[in-house]
Amino acid sequence: MLLAFLLRMLLPLSSFAASRLFRTRSPAWGQGAARLLATRAGATDVGSPVASVRHFLQEQDLDAFVVPTDDPHLSEYPPRCFARRQFISGFTGSAGTALLTKENALLWTDGRYHQQAETELDGSWSLMKQGLRDVPKMSDWLVNTLGSDAPIRVGIDPFVHSASFAQALAKDLAARDHELVPLFGMENPVDMAWEGSALPRPGQPLAPIRLHPMEVAGKTTSDKVAEMREAMQDKGADALVVAMLDDVAWLYNIRGSDVEFNPVALSYAIVTMDTAILFMSEAKIPDDVRAELAAHKVEIRPYQNFIPYLQSLSQVGHKVWIDEERTNYAAAMAVDEENRVRGMNPVTLAKAIKNEAELNGMRAAHERDAAALIRFMSWMERTISDEGRTVTEVEVDEMLTGKFRKELDGFIEPSFPTIAGAGPNGAIIHYRADGPDCGIVGPGTILLLDSGGQYRDGTTDCTRTMVFGRDAEDLVPLEVRQTFTRVLQGNIRLDRSVFPEGTPGAVLDILAREELWRAGQDYAHGTGHGVGAALNVHEGPQSISPRFVNKQALLPGMILSNEPGFYAPSMFGIRTENLLVVEQAEGLESKATGKKFLRFRKLTQVPICKALIVKEMLSPTEVEWLNTYHAQIFQRVSPLLDRTDREWLRVACEAL
Repeated sequence: MLLAFLLRMLLPLSSFAASRLFRTRSPAWGQGAARLLATRAGATDVGSPVASVRHFLQEQDLDAFVVPTDDPHLSEYPPRCFARRQFISGFTGSAGTALLTKENALLWTDGRYHQQAETELDGSWSLMKQGLRDVPKMSDWLVNTLGSDAPIRVGIDPFVHSASFAQALAKDLAARDHELVPLFGMENPVDMAWEGSALPRPGQPLAPIRLHPMEVAGKTTSDKVAEMREAMQDKGADALVVAMLDDVAWLYNIRGSDVEFNPVALSYAIVTMDTAILFMSEAKIPDDVRAELAAHKVEIRPYQNFIPYLQSLSQVGHKVWIDEERTNYAAAMAVDEENRVRGMNPVTLAKAIKNEAELNGMRAAHERDAAALIRFMSWMERTISDEGRTVTEVEVDEMLTGKFRKELDGFIEPSFPTIAGAGPNGAIIHYRADGPDCGIVGPGTILLLDSGGQYRDGTTDCTRTMVFGRDAEDLVPLEVRQTFTRVLQGNIRLDRSVFPEGTPGAVLDILAREELWRAGQDYAHGTGHGVGAALNVHEGPQSISPRFVNKQALLPGMILSNEPGFYAPSMFGIRTENLLVVEQAEGLESKATGKKFLRFRKLTQVPICKALIVKEMLSPTEVEWLNTYHAQIFQRVSPLLDRTDREWLRVACEAL
């Protein structure tokens, strides 16, 4: 049966920075255009963007140049004008670092993107699959391969690397007599290649920002700034640098649209004991926002004045708090070593701990978003089972995002690119359907759907693996349903966990993987990421993953995803994801340690596909969890649906 199932899965597949002047370019640079340009001429072709960078290396006596994903604010999704790594390599994933030498072009990326990168990189690039046993870190490759015979000089743009990364790389290189060369005062060579290319570089975004209303912010800007000043006083700092875009947006209760999928705007902030400054292009600030900021004593200064202002603080001996993990190297170097105060930005942790108004907004957004997903699932069942037609992966996104979510009150945009993977495409962890050759969903097709929305009151992120068609469970091999059930068990065990305060997320990661491990299965990504409230869908410092280097304890008010999965290359993918809020476990306190205990509460209100569950594998407790969850979903979401969709939900939520 598995062979027949795999054949059904395959058949549906029809065949510039702060202190630099930014040169404005045409905004006509769409999705995939950079990939087309970068791969049209191979990395070894004369006149290609890579050849242009290699010419720069020759001129500057450099042996290598590092091109990260990051922009000057270390954003996961940079504005298109800063998408240098995508332009030079053609790789469109949200995580990865390119390295160009005089003879090599290499790209490092993690397990979420291994299959995608193999597809998108042309033959002149070498893919370095992070996480695999024999794949060296970039610094090790530089030292042991490129620099094995003679000292080397490695160039970086200091505006697009964190200070911590640059310092660690400099230390690794210096240990073997190599040199890191920050290109202060020089144009990024990728920008020069871009300017000489056939496709113009997009201009810097200038869309106006908006206020984030008090009813969902929960705290005024004045209150937040006062909290930061208390933290500064405790730390012995005269000034605090805020460089990440979502941190600035949270601090000043503003939102923007400069970065796809993230409601943020290009900006920096500096708080001193008597001033609060927003560094942003004046053209982006409407009168109502300007007036609100002025009411909270926030000064507005030009974006490009950020570095000079930092330098002026250092010159008069002010102690400047710089989070070197979350601030670019150029900003750190603007402050003399003896004047730097190090440590995690207090805004980052304050933002991660949601207040009650933020949580209420997130709950409301999740219930509306669930209604959109349920309407979509109901439509899919009618289309496939009743009408007898198939649905393309592109149509999945068009209906879910372009119709059902778009009709919702407060919807702004998706919170990330929708992942709709049919059959074998579901095994590509961050797959994105594109064009006429995308996959097709029909009876018995496994569909992995990972999607979310940005709303004025909240941010959502939900993954469901589903199958449609009459007697759908009979169309799916037992082996696949067993794997789906193991993934569900991992989700349930993490969801039900109770843990003492002070516990970092890494300690809980095994709960989501244990049943998979017993079957010799695993997944190459973390189990949970932090989520912002009407902000970025990925935020720190909280996470749940095997990375024990993240010691951040989970705290009440934090929101994380719970998303175990399994991916069989060229066959199928499974992932089940809910968003969870950390809260106190009432009445639990250890007499031995005096510690209180914490637990999770679900935000996501979307049913799990029962046709893929092998009930006999579930314990009575797990069956009860599922039935209770489905009853809760029906109670909360059914009032938002019409009769047809409510009936679909009733059946979907019937007790197992």
